[in-house]
Amino acid sequence: MPPPKVIVFGPTGAVGSAAALTASELGAPVILAMRDPSKPIPVLSDLEKAANFTRIYADLTKPDTVHAAISTTGAKHAFLYCAHGTPDHMKATVQALKAAGIEFVVFLSSYTVRGDLEAIPPAEAIPYVHAQVEIQLREVFGEKGFVAARPGSFASNTRQYAKEVREGEVRMYRPGLKVDCIVPEDIGRVCGGILVRGPRDGEERAVYLYGPELLTQEGTVKVLEKVLGKEIKVRELDEGETYKMFMDRGTPEYFVKYMINLMKRSGTEEYQVYGYPVAKEELLNVEKYSGRKATTFEEWAEQNKESFVS
Repeated sequence: MPPPKVIVFGPTGAVGSAAALTASELGAPVILAMRDPSKPIPVLSDLEKAANFTRIYADLTKPDTVHAAISTTGAKHAFLYCAHGTPDHMKATVQALKAAGIEFVVFLSSYTVRGDLEAIPPAEAIPYVHAQVEIQLREVFGEKGFVAARPGSFASNTRQYAKEVREGEVRMYRPGLKVDCIVPEDIGRVCGGILVRGPRDGEERAVYLYGPELLTQEGTVKVLEKVLGKEIKVRELDEGETYKMFMDRGTPEYFVKYMINLMKRSGTEEYQVYGYPVAKEELLNVEKYSGRKATTFEEWAEQNKESFVS
């Protein structure tokens, strides 16, 4: 049976482009759904003409464009992410996917989503918005009609330190908290594989994905210190200083408050990411689902060192 035609929303991002590339490598015709179809996709630039990629306009916040893109292309499986700015938590968008002919969805969710989705309060900013979309997918596609990929803390989040790394001192709140630094391309590879093969009987509908090792926040700076070959100090901030730092960066206040509260209540146990428990075997899920070992943070830092020196 030939692979299904798939549509990838957000293919210009690191996760989306890796999902699209993986789906293509597995033989699936891939539709790249974009708000701006003329926008370059560096990861795919050398392959787009040779491989089976097609670009089309679509905006996840505009359900009619989603319906049109799927109806026009005949895609059957879809990869999507949480599009902020919809008044109904993407309900109309999810309904448009189904009405236009999508049979299976892979949704980029968050490791913070767990337990009773209906019980997650709006103040829990990250889990709440992702849980609402998962609820819509469950209601429209049913339990077997979608898989939620729930990745941990992205390695690329450390780019927020770039300026301070260059200056030789990184400021942070609670440097002893654990992060997993999963590489976005690893998430995309897993998502692309699941997107093409579809659901499997007995398989979890929520797949937790983490980097292969847990590091402290301070530990990530020590890795950058090693890779860059320069001394980088870590200065611990108090709560007030942290609030000001994030606000100065232009971070929305509701999100600043959420992150500070999350870090305040987080412990420093061995197997957890920002206070959320991690099963040891979940550190192997990238390899389990993609067939390739997860990229370590040090490997990612070596590949992306220019982000911290220029």
